[in-house]
Amino acid sequence: MLLQMQHMKQMNMENDSSVSEFILMGLTYQPELRWPLFVLFLVNYTATVMGNLSLMTLICLNSHLHTPMYFFILNLSFIDFCYSFVFTPKMLMGFVSEHNTISFTGCMTQLFFFCLFVNSECYVLTAMAYDRYVAICRPLLYTVVMSPRACSLLMLAAHLMGVSSAIVHTGCIIQLRFCCSKVINHYMCDTFPLLELSCGSSHVNELVSSVSVAVVVVISSLIIVSSYALILVNVIHLSSSKGWSKAVSTCSSHIITVALFYGFGLLAHIKPSSAESVVQRKFFSVVYTFVLPLLNPLIYSLRNKDVKLALKRTLKTVTIQGKCLCCSH
Repeated sequence: MLLQMQHMKQMNMENDSSVSEFILMGLTYQPELRWPLFVLFLVNYTATVMGNLSLMTLICLNSHLHTPMYFFILNLSFIDFCYSFVFTPKMLMGFVSEHNTISFTGCMTQLFFFCLFVNSECYVLTAMAYDRYVAICRPLLYTVVMSPRACSLLMLAAHLMGVSSAIVHTGCIIQLRFCCSKVINHYMCDTFPLLELSCGSSHVNELVSSVSVAVVVVISSLIIVSSYALILVNVIHLSSSKGWSKAVSTCSSHIITVALFYGFGLLAHIKPSSAESVVQRKFFSVVYTFVLPLLNPLIYSLRNKDVKLALKRTLKTVTIQGKCLCCSH
C-alpha cells in the first residue's frame, strides 16, 4: 500500500500533458479486503458469464424460443456477456497487484466498450418495450410488424447507435489534457472521473457528453413509457382476468429490468459533491456494472415458463444422449 502511495505521488508530481497511464484507486483503500473482494467478484464474474451463456444457448437450441421477444433477450444476454469482460478482469488483477495502473490506451478502450454496451442495452430495452406493445395492443399485426427482418434491423440500429454514442463519449475524453493528477478515484475509466482529472477547460466536452447521454435517455425513456402507457390503457379495457394476468406476466420481467437498469444507471452517474458521494457512486456503479448483468438472465429465466420448459427439455436431451453414449461403449 505504501509503495502504491509513493507511486501515486511520483505520478502526480509530473506536469506533462501526454499521459501514458492512470492509477485506478479501486473500491477500497483497505488491503485486508482485497482477497475477500477478489473471491466475491470472481464468483460474480463466473456466474455472470455462465448465466448469460446458458440463456443464449437455450434460446438458440430450442425452436419454440425463436420468437421476436427471445431474439431481443438473446441480444440483451449477449451484451451482458460481453459487458462482463470490460471491467472484471482488470478489477480482479487490481486486487492482487501492487500497482493498479491502466495505460491511456487501455483506459480509452475500456471507456469505449463501456459506452458501447450501455447505450446498446438502452436501445435493446427500448425495442423490447415496443415489442410488448405490438404483442398486446396489436396482436393481429404482430407477425407482420415484428417480422424477422424488422427485428434484425432494430438490433442492427441499436448496436450502430451504441457505437456512435461510444465514439462521441470517447472522442470527448481523448481531447482532454491531463497534466496534474493521474489518479482516477474509481475502479474503472468512466466519463465523470476522467473529466475531473482534466487540467484544462472541459466545459465543452462535458456539455457534448451530457447532451449525448440525454438524447439516449430521453428517446429510449419516451418510447418505453409510451409503450407501457398504451399497454396499460389496453389492459384496463380487458374484461377477463386471464388477459390481465397474461399481460402482467409478459411485461413484468422487462419492467423489472428497465427499472433496475435506469435507476442504478442514473444514480451511478450523478456528479458527486463530497467524498461520501464518491463512495455512493462506486456502490451504485458496482450494482450497475456487476450485479445487473448477473440478474438479467435470472429475471428472464426464473420468471419465465418458456425458458424453464426449454431448460427441462435441454437437460432431458443431454441426459438421454449421455446414456446412449454410455450404452454404446
